[in-house]
Parts: sequence; structure tokens; C-alpha cells
Amino acid sequence: MLKLLISRRLPETVMAEAEAGFDVTCRPVTTPMDPAECVAALGDFDIILPTLGDAFRAPAFAAVPDPRARLLANFGVGYNHIDVAAARAAGLAVTNTPGAVTDATADIALTLILMTARRVGQGERMVRAGAWSGWHPTQMLGLHVSGKTVCVIGMGRIGQAIARRCHFGFGCKIVYANRSPKAVDFPATQMDMDAALAAADIVVLATPGGADTHHLIGAAHFAAMAPHAIFVNISRGDVVDEAALMDALHSGQIGGAGLDVYEHEPVVPEALLAMENVTLLPHLGTAALEVREDMGRMALANCIAFAEGRALPNPV
Repeated sequence: MLKLLISRRLPETVMAEAEAGFDVTCRPVTTPMDPAECVAALGDFDIILPTLGDAFRAPAFAAVPDPRARLLANFGVGYNHIDVAAARAAGLAVTNTPGAVTDATADIALTLILMTARRVGQGERMVRAGAWSGWHPTQMLGLHVSGKTVCVIGMGRIGQAIARRCHFGFGCKIVYANRSPKAVDFPATQMDMDAALAAADIVVLATPGGADTHHLIGAAHFAAMAPHAIFVNISRGDVVDEAALMDALHSGQIGGAGLDVYEHEPVVPEALLAMENVTLLPHLGTAALEVREDMGRMALANCIAFAEGRALPNPV
């Protein structure tokens, strides 16, 4: 029976399935694997099921010239914590869990859009603090979402799911920026990045993480946005220059932001915590039980295929 390391405990149904087919070790903590743990795992296990933030970078592979491990079956669609080229050079395949996360992540994007545009977090804090004195006509006026122009940056599965929700649910006009030409089956216009940003009332970032997209969005992009526009990020934190975002918010260059991810996660800058025009969530993108179960089963399907010598369902 192959030895499988699961870096953080998954839902119980997934753990039971894993234990039925593999000799499973599961770390007892909820923090990411540090470089030393990654080095040890590469030498001790046949398959590793990493999760967000586990440090499978080039130095870890360089430290284990002949690893026992032959598969990193990542739990999640994003894999910017894994140096895929270094893994392949060391003889490991890498898989992920696309599809399972699409709708849940798109739902969180819509949650952030609505919460930020309608000042929901600020309003709830007011009520909880006992500071609400009652309704009046000009209290807590926000941005009406219906019919607005939404710019989606990155029109992959998740970007399209967000755009569909905005267009068909709220009658929004969709513009988008994508690295390559992308045809979609709903009304939307592809534009260059600056033009799309300038046209938008709401900007949603839905690109993959990784070296190619590090600080994809910075000061010049916030300068291109309208002063009333809100910016939403459900991709990866380091796709955004967080300091530039804070400057744009502080100066009133943009109207607000909704964030589920952060550049130095889980650290959230004090400046963001102090801003009332920012909605802050603790990386809730896929945090629904059935979604995490689907992700776990998809990761395990890759492990099982590897164990049986079959083609991997979700190679990256």
C-alpha cells in the first residue's frame, strides 16, 4: 500500500476514502508545511496531497536529489505554492482540482461585490456596536449593482462564472481582459486592460497566481479605474501590489475593495483593517463542506489513478 501524506486534515468522508486505499499520514496542525517538512516528505512518502501554502519550492526539490515521492496531488485549483517545473525535473507529476471550485469561488466574488458596493460590513458593524439610530433617507448610501459595468480580469472558468452571475443575475454589462483572445457564450466584450478598467464600475480579479501574474495589478491600474469603482480579488493575494491598493483606497482613487486573499496571507495590514470601505474575508472562496468534499475526492482520484498506473485526470 502506497504511503500518502495529507498535509492538513480534510473532511471526514474524504479522510475515510483515503484511508481505505492508502497508508495515510495526516499532519495534526492546520498551518502550511514549512520547507524542512517539504524536504522530509519528499523522501518519506510515495504521494503527497499538499494544500494552500505548502512550500514545495525549488530548494525543497534540490535538497532531495532522488525523492521517493512521485506525485503532488494538490488540494485546490491554485498551485502557486508549488514550483511545477522543479517538481517535474525531480520526477514528480503535479495535479490540481479544477471545476470543483468554480461555482463556490464565483459565489464569494458576488458576495464581495454586494457587500462592498452596499456597505454591508460597515452597516453590520454599526448595528453590532449599538450605533444605529434608525433609518433615514441618506444613511449608508452605496453603489447600486444592477445594470453596472463589470470588468473581469482573467476569463477562465471562474471568471466566466462570475461574469454570468453579474450579467444574467444583475443585468450588468461585461467587459474583460484576458492574456489571449477568449470567446464566451454570453454578451461580453474583450478589451485591453486599461480600457476595461476605465470602463468599469466594478473590477473583479480572477487570474491564476504564480510568477507570471505576480503584481499583475498595481498603481497604474488603480489610476485607470473610476473614483467610484470597487475592486474585488478572489484570485491570489500576490497578484495585487497590496501597498498600491492601500494607497489607492486611502487617497480616494478608487471607491472600495472586497478581498478574500492577501499578499502576505494570513497577515492583513493594519491599514486595511482600519478602512470602512473595504470588505475583508478569511479566504472563504471554497469554504463549503460539499465543495471541499468534491475537491478532496478529485485530489484522491488523481492519487488512485497514479497508484493504478492510469493517466492522471487533472495534470497541470
